[in-house]
Amino acid sequence: VDGGGTKTAFALARADGALVGTAEGAGSDYVSHGFDAVRQTLRVGLEECLGQAGIGVGDLAGAVFGLPCHGENPADTARLDRLGADLVGGRRSLCVNDMVCGWAGSLGLADGVNVVAGTGSMAYGRRAGSEARCGGWGEIVGDEGSAFWIGRRLLALFSHMSDGRTPRGALYEIVRSRVVVGDTDLEVVPRFVAGAPELRRRVAALAPAAAEAALAGDEGAADILRVAGRELARLARASAMALGYSAGEAIRVSYSGGVFGAGPVLGSFRSALTNAGSFTVTAPVTSPVFGALAYAAREFGEGIDLAALARADGRRRGVPG
Repeated sequence: VDGGGTKTAFALARADGALVGTAEGAGSDYVSHGFDAVRQTLRVGLEECLGQAGIGVGDLAGAVFGLPCHGENPADTARLDRLGADLVGGRRSLCVNDMVCGWAGSLGLADGVNVVAGTGSMAYGRRAGSEARCGGWGEIVGDEGSAFWIGRRLLALFSHMSDGRTPRGALYEIVRSRVVVGDTDLEVVPRFVAGAPELRRRVAALAPAAAEAALAGDEGAADILRVAGRELARLARASAMALGYSAGEAIRVSYSGGVFGAGPVLGSFRSALTNAGSFTVTAPVTSPVFGALAYAAREFGEGIDLAALARADGRRRGVPG
């Protein structure tokens, strides 16, 4: 299971890498949704996968639940651990932070650093048995380069264009078409004021508008995305430092999360790390939910065909080969 702030992905596979069940549910961030809602999301997704495979929970060799905020509050972490164990009837289960799934999938369980940029942002890496995390401070304190961070800056740029403080570019009409339903641009205020329902999700959902505007030639939107890429690269560099990589030592970096789908973000991210020296940025081996499967197999001593998983992931996403 690969959880997130806005959606949760489920996958069930055999040791030979054959995919036998998938599902997708609502977000599984207990801080935003509450434990009861998270429990229901996980239960429904698990049952859907088992149903597709025609097996019961007693047939599972093990399960990994990658969940947002796991490990950040001892009491809540213990509660999440119990929740995972209960869902699989006390069989082998492991709850981890969802950043572990991103690392396991993008780097294929190999040493290096993965940067996650979805609704929020953080980096996580492993090297010779040690691990390091950077970022993940939430939208008020940090989450630099995330969809929320991009959306917030996009709204600020829109307000400047509306006021005439900045010349109006393609971004102005793109945001109006997505947000404003009447005559006044001030309609954005009640939709995005602090305390508005689902504020974090609403702001983050605007990030694709920045990519659309950048493609239409809006330099302000493109600059927001380029800065996001540089901020995400800073997370990777800090994680590598925390892992004890020495100067000149090869450092493998990969990425996961929808924000990297924007060309200016990934391009800026690559450039910032390439210019920093010994970093090599590689495309993800597979997606986080398949990383969770690989991690589960390794942790429970079952073994799994990672290459077959990667091929199954590609077919699922319509990627040739």
